[in-house]
Amino acid sequence: MTPDMPNDPTPVSSGDQPAKPGRGLKAFVFGSFALAAISAVLSILALLFAAGALPPLRDSVQLEDQLRAYLLANPEVLIESVNGLEARRQAAENSELTAVISQRHDEIFNDPGSPVGANPKGDAILVEFFDYNCPYCRQATPVLDTLEQEDKGLRLVFKEYPILGPGSVFAARAALASQKQGKYLAFHKAMMAYQGRITETSSLEVAANVGLDVEQLKQDMKDPAIDEIIKRNIALAQALRISGTPSFVVGKEIVRGLTDASSLKRLIASARGS
Repeated sequence: MTPDMPNDPTPVSSGDQPAKPGRGLKAFVFGSFALAAISAVLSILALLFAAGALPPLRDSVQLEDQLRAYLLANPEVLIESVNGLEARRQAAENSELTAVISQRHDEIFNDPGSPVGANPKGDAILVEFFDYNCPYCRQATPVLDTLEQEDKGLRLVFKEYPILGPGSVFAARAALASQKQGKYLAFHKAMMAYQGRITETSSLEVAANVGLDVEQLKQDMKDPAIDEIIKRNIALAQALRISGTPSFVVGKEIVRGLTDASSLKRLIASARGS
């Protein structure tokens, strides 16, 4: 279930790459898997006792000793159980996300509020969730430019997803407002090429450098529709379990984090063929 959205379009997450669980959460997850694995081992032992492969037990102490001896002699059973449980959990999550992508297809790939790249009528769509202060997003930009130049049928969709503070939120709003002057792509690429922290000041500096009317831009940024677009992007990212940037959606696949051109090409080809 998608959590309720705050009024402020800035999401609570604040990392460039997908958020990683803390040590306490990792311990909890591993402990849960371990308990499930031990339960599976107990089930195996019960079958062995029922089949007569093991002698009957007299008390709980003997059961504990037998279980300990079995796990010491067969540690791979616990590892295999944990791995099997993790594989099933991952498969279930993938299935759930595939359903979300199908249910929210138009919102992901065809939202009129999301800017598009140089090939607006491409037959394969690659969606990027990004933040202007994310260094990995900046590294991804030339990769996406090359893909777009080599594949004229590739349609890039940009999802402003400002998770790195107030400067990022201001930049996202300025970028969306720049569409009214027909300069989104010029502004976007200049922002990604900017050397330094993106702030309100640097955003307006870049805007002036690419020929935007800065005063008009400030007025256009007041349009409530801009904040609504950002809120939609945040809600969509949460539904897709995207917590970091850059993240990509292509076909039925979600790619979290910076990836290489060849991997994206394979996914684009797969999406085009499906």
